[in-house]
Amino acid sequence: MIELRRAITTRSALLPGLGDPADTKTLLLQLRQLYETGRVDLPLGRLYEGHVDASQIVQRYGSRHQQERAAGIVAAGGVLGVWNADLAGEPLRLKHGRLNGGKSFASGAGLLSHALVTVDAAGGRQLLLLDLARTSPAVDRSFWRVAGMQRSETHIVRWRDAPVAADDLIGAPGDYVREPWFSGGALRFAAVQAGGIAALLDHTTAHLVAAGRADDPHQAGRLAALYGLAEAAAGAIRTAAAGWFDDVGARLPLVAAARAAVYAAGGQAIELAEQAAGVQSLFVGHPLAAVITDLSVYLRQPSPDMQRMQVGAAVAAGTLTAGL
Repeated sequence: MIELRRAITTRSALLPGLGDPADTKTLLLQLRQLYETGRVDLPLGRLYEGHVDASQIVQRYGSRHQQERAAGIVAAGGVLGVWNADLAGEPLRLKHGRLNGGKSFASGAGLLSHALVTVDAAGGRQLLLLDLARTSPAVDRSFWRVAGMQRSETHIVRWRDAPVAADDLIGAPGDYVREPWFSGGALRFAAVQAGGIAALLDHTTAHLVAAGRADDPHQAGRLAALYGLAEAAAGAIRTAAAGWFDDVGARLPLVAAARAAVYAAGGQAIELAEQAAGVQSLFVGHPLAAVITDLSVYLRQPSPDMQRMQVGAAVAAGTLTAGL
């Protein structure tokens, strides 16, 4: 976990800023960094994306003092994340300055220094920025028993009568789900996933070249198809990033289109990589094994059907059209 934390802080220092990108160039720089991180290490990419998300949220909705506090945390090597998924039967509640309940799918539990968590409040979800050394949760590691993304440390966390300071509250109720930031932020994790697809191309190519099989016509065809899928995923990210500033009305449909394209490309790319390397791709020590299992888990973000429906509706309305 120390190595993951160090890798996140190293990448964070290279960001053009902690807040929301102000133009297409800056947005692409951020997305390319996320993409390259996913290409190297998908669990690291998942955690780094959460760190970027949390940093942007505080800069967007926090007071000047809170913005400076978060910037100081990052500068000192702290790692942030966002824990929003409610724990069934134990939703997180804040009452009289005390925190009770839990969160599920809390990525980075035990690794993060600070977490943005959400609690229900009058007017909507309220954000809290918790110093996990001061307001430490109990971490239940029995939950995260999956084939991939084990190193993302995605666990269940619970608090019991934990004190929360007034300055821990970030923004107003409802800020967390404000658009276009809430849905639009999916472009960040889609960029990490697209990097994972590129990693499948990289490792499959290396495997076939090392085995002297890259010139086999069937394998060459698989490499060509993998390249096309990796480019399709990356191209969808680039298109959505360009449209974020150039076509405000199409922002969210373009992000939905990018998510759908990455999801579709990822599934096909996994199948091709497995076909190309055969059973060797499933050996624990083979580089492809980690990418295949990690990407298989990471692609399962919520509501893929809803993304396609949103894209279809935007096409029907003329919001999205194909072009070159």
